[in-house]
Amino acid sequence: GRTFVASAPTAARLTAFSGHPAGEPIRVYVGLEAAPTPEAQAALAVRELERTGAFRRPVLAVLGTTGTGWVDPSIPSALEHMYDGRSATVAVQYSYLPSWVSFMVDRERAARAGRALFEAVRARWAELPAAGRPKLVLAGESLGSYALENAFHDLGDLAARTDGAVFVGPPNANPIWREVTVGREPGSPVWRPVYEEGRTVRFAQTPGDLYRPPGPWARPRVVYLQNASDPVVWWTPALILRRPAWLEGERGPGVNPQMNWFPLVTFWQVLVDMTSALSVPPGHGHRYNANVVDAWAAVAAPPGWDAADNVRLRALLSSS
Repeated sequence: GRTFVASAPTAARLTAFSGHPAGEPIRVYVGLEAAPTPEAQAALAVRELERTGAFRRPVLAVLGTTGTGWVDPSIPSALEHMYDGRSATVAVQYSYLPSWVSFMVDRERAARAGRALFEAVRARWAELPAAGRPKLVLAGESLGSYALENAFHDLGDLAARTDGAVFVGPPNANPIWREVTVGREPGSPVWRPVYEEGRTVRFAQTPGDLYRPPGPWARPRVVYLQNASDPVVWWTPALILRRPAWLEGERGPGVNPQMNWFPLVTFWQVLVDMTSALSVPPGHGHRYNANVVDAWAAVAAPPGWDAADNVRLRALLSSS
């Protein structure tokens, strides 16, 4: 938590990137021992948001953390560079365990924490005059995306109560992810599904994927960044007995065409792959890095932000 709060880019760095006078980003983090329950943690987070003036910023992002409480630095940093530091982010810790352990033994605590934080922030946000509210957006990686998805009944509820979301490397158990993936249009692959002609939600491994299908993309928008070779996305106990859709038909980018399914064996193979999912080049496995720039730009770009800005910010985050 201290690292998350202290590692925000400085106003000088943000000014050097944009050429505009920048402010100091607001980051709020509540650790596991700061309050006795997720609801008390969420209330403490809201008080800190109020104290720091976060509700007066143009954009406020509720972030889901991984099992250990970690936040991928690219997620808040990209938003802070886009808004010249005039942004606020908030996160809470719900576990000390690595995400894959938390996923198997303590998912309900993650879900409870995500619900509590979002509901508390949104309740305070809803009390503000509509014209003066910040954009209220969500972002979470891995188990952090699972935690936040559980604050909503379905995709429609998410779109109705936020200004957009970016979910990165979502686990197979994410309820909204599963709803959308199962309900994808016939002919769209499970690793790059198309749902309701892409009107609300889109899936991407590369920035160009965000423009497929080419039809209208209404706001608010939801983006899932998922690599076809990410074991975090595709691991599920069902692999023990059933051949997965991602091993049928055309393989996704980075998936070995010679890989096949074997009962029980594939389950363990993908589970073991999760332990090294970050030891691969960006754009493969569970590494998303600068791709979050294009996702944020699609969901919550500030006025005047364009494709050239995306390129510059991607280069900056890739080198840091």
